[in-house]
This record gives sequence, C-alpha cells and structure tokens, in this order.
Amino acid sequence: MKSGVCFKLGAAVLAAAALAGCRQDMQDQPKFIPLRPSTFFDDGRSERPLIEGTVARGHLNDDTAFYTGKGPDGKPLDTFPFAVTADVVERGQNRYNIYCAPCHDRTGSGDGMIVQRGYRKPPSYHIDRLRQVPNGYLYNVITSGFGAMPDYAAQIPPHDRWAIVSYIRALQLSQNASAADVPAGARGQLGGAR
Repeated sequence: MKSGVCFKLGAAVLAAAALAGCRQDMQDQPKFIPLRPSTFFDDGRSERPLIEGTVARGHLNDDTAFYTGKGPDGKPLDTFPFAVTADVVERGQNRYNIYCAPCHDRTGSGDGMIVQRGYRKPPSYHIDRLRQVPNGYLYNVITSGFGAMPDYAAQIPPHDRWAIVSYIRALQLSQNASAADVPAGARGQLGGAR
C-alpha cells in the first residue's frame, strides 16, 4: 500500500515538473518593438513604412493652430482657432469645473480642495502675468502640463481645451472688470459697481 502512494506522489511531482517546463510567458513571445532594428526585413527596420498615398483617419492633426495653440512662427496664438460662443464658454465652464477646479478652485484663485489638502498651490489666474499671456500659452499648459501640473492631453480633447481657455478668460474678466466693461443696458442690474 505504501509503494502505491509513493508511486502516485512521485508521478504527480514528475508531471508538475514537466508541465512547468512548458510554461510560456507573454514577455517571451516573439514580437517587433517599434523603431528597434530587425534583421527580418531587408531595410533593417522593424516597423514598416506607410504605403504611398495613405490617408490618416480620425487623427489627422493638420490644423497646427488648433492642435498646438501655436502659429506658423511657433509662438503661442493670442486668438482662438474658432469662434467663441456662449455655448463654447459654457462647455469650458463644465470642463473647467471637472478638471481644473480641484486645484485652481471655481474662481481661478488657486485654492482648490486638492490645495487645501496639501498639494502645491498653483498661481491665481488673476495675476497680471497670467492675464497677459496668449491664449495659446494656456492651451499648451493644459496640453503639456507645467511645473507640478500634469498634462491633460489624454483626458481633455483639443476642442474642450480651447473651451476651457475661453472660460478662464471669462473668469479673468469677471474678477478684473469695471462698470465701463458692462453693456450700457445691463448696468442697471449692477449693485455697488466699481
């Protein structure tokens, strides 16, 4: 009886060892890593060149101003690449409240909830330096990040980044406007105008 148990135990250990030798890890799969050399193709490249006449679909970012916030000279744009309407500013407010307000707060002063819990305070949008930067500069900071601020290119589509910039400009105007900036027909609605 003892030899039968030992035989079964030995067979089980031998089967487990044999099966462990057949294990294939995903990292051991044959594959080509982009831009690494390869001896498989005659030109020595692992990636294949695009076929002549190929047209990109979905991500053809040929509008440099829209996708980078920069003009042909490489400097940040001071204009918007499309018309800014009330709907655009409203969309910007919505996206700002989701992505920006946790740090910058809803007024743009830089006292958001994350800052109140110890994160580094961003500058207020209402300082002269940031009121005077071009719109493309703000767009680029949202796209690429700056200092402790991470980039939001993956989270916020380009059109929404521009909408956020339009809303930041509205915030700046709201905090630094005078009674003369209000249309004459609406001045009566102001209480204690400066």
